[in-house]
Amino acid sequence: MGTKIKKIEYYLPEKILTNEQLEEKFPEWPASKVEDKIGVKQRHIAKSDETSLDLATKAAEKLLENEDRDLIDFVLFCTQSPEYILPTSACILQTRLGLRTDIGALDFNLGCSGYIYGLSLAKALINSEMCKNILFVTGETYSKFIAEDDISNRSIFGDAGSATLITNSDVDMIGEFVFGTDGNGAENLIVKNLSARNSYILNEGERPTLYMNGPEIFNFTIETIPRLIKSVLSKNKIELIDIDYIILHQANKYILEFLISQISLGPNKCHIDMLNYGNTVSNTIPIALKDAFVQGKIHSGDKVLLAGFGVGYSWGATIITI
Repeated sequence: MGTKIKKIEYYLPEKILTNEQLEEKFPEWPASKVEDKIGVKQRHIAKSDETSLDLATKAAEKLLENEDRDLIDFVLFCTQSPEYILPTSACILQTRLGLRTDIGALDFNLGCSGYIYGLSLAKALINSEMCKNILFVTGETYSKFIAEDDISNRSIFGDAGSATLITNSDVDMIGEFVFGTDGNGAENLIVKNLSARNSYILNEGERPTLYMNGPEIFNFTIETIPRLIKSVLSKNKIELIDIDYIILHQANKYILEFLISQISLGPNKCHIDMLNYGNTVSNTIPIALKDAFVQGKIHSGDKVLLAGFGVGYSWGATIITI
């Protein structure tokens, strides 16, 4: 039994944070400099009462608008900002969407590699013949973990939700996967102060706070991802020249341009599409996939290499056929 991505939708919060708004508070960070270096002009930010589950629900409703939701056999939800510590957000999503109760639903905690891992889980469930149609959603609200005075992270990250319908197919259109993990990098991108290690206790007025060691994340990326791309090409028995397009996790413009310079495919076949979104963590690849198709950068039958990388450290890649 083969697998394919049938449909992708995404949802962005209505609230927008522009570079000009950041410049008002941080005049040493001119709007033009942020756009030039990071590749972001604006990012969508969830409202105080808007959660990752809300964003994922709206993306899923768009996806299922003209689909028979009774055919959904399983819900996968990738998020690092869940509705609750327990229960799982996927269980709540099942009820919100009015899906059958005789289906599976689970959350998994991964960041920028999460979309790749979710595709692999969906493919495995379908190949095992336990499922035929899987709703895979991603949702992140990193903005809720970023301190008000943290201009570096506020300029990079945005919030979003996505939904992907993955189904069985006569022809396998989702290829083989390569994964990687190195927990030595765990503390370079972390929220420490809301954790079991700290008894989930926050001081009065304190909020969960994201810490990112940008230089170390950059070093990890440039050392790991070129090797990852070579590995996934080898595992799928395909040459780089036969790849029509590459979509990497949209980390920031500087990292992407450096990686593209290491990949001898040419900039026109590598996606950079974060100007109006920022880094939306596990949502970047599905958003980029959807946009690339709508913009005519990829077409039916194209072979597209997908690679995600980041928090964990965690990384993964696959090759899909559109």
